[in-house]
Order: sequence, then structure tokens, then C-alpha cells
Amino acid sequence: MNLFGGTINKLEQSLDYAAAKNNAISNNISNADTPGYKAQEVVFKNALDHALSSPLEAKRTNAKHLPFNSNLNTSYRNSATSYNHNGNNVDIDKEMTELAKNQIYYNGLVDRINGKFGSLQTVIRGGN
Repeated sequence: MNLFGGTINKLEQSLDYAAAKNNAISNNISNADTPGYKAQEVVFKNALDHALSSPLEAKRTNAKHLPFNSNLNTSYRNSATSYNHNGNNVDIDKEMTELAKNQIYYNGLVDRINGKFGSLQTVIRGGN
């Protein structure tokens, strides 16, 4: 039985994407002064291609069956550009902007999940 028609699952996947993007941005900011470091980026198209190419979810009918797990590893290094004299291409202003946008996106997802669980809680309490 699927209580929310797959909504919670989609929101969970979206949170995974936002977490991967946040991780890449954090790495870029922390390595802004590292000589030769190339900025990482998580692109939605890459995440979508990864999700579409992963195997379908299967029900395990026996404890000996292997589970289907997938990790969101969709970051790539942008090595075509170099902004600084030391070969580093991290633009701190761009990274801070991306971090703020990603935080707003993440908070929106969390609010939506809280709303879904709030609805479930209301139903369990009998509408009160």
C-alpha cells in the first residue's frame, strides 16, 4: 500500500539530489584557495540520467536476494576553465549563490514532507 502515491519517495530522491549538490558546493568553497583545484558541479540532467539508467526497484521475496541500492554520484569536475593564477577555477560568489538557491530548494522539500506527515497525523487523530 502506498499512502501518498509515491510522493514521499520522489521527495526523498529530491532531497538526495539537494544533498549531493550541497556536498559539491561545500567542497568547492572549502577548496577555493587550493592550487589546481577544479570546481565540482552536480547537474540535474546527470542525476536524471543516472536515475533512469539504474535498475528498477524489485521486491525481495527471500532474505538471500540482493537488495537494489543506488548512490547519487553525479558530480563532475569543470576542468576547462581557470580563473585564478594558481589554476583554481572556483568562483566564490557563484558558489555562495548556488548554496543559497540549494538551501531554499532543500527547505521547500522539507516543508512539503512535513506537510505530508502532518496530513497523516491528522488522519490518525481522526481529523482533530
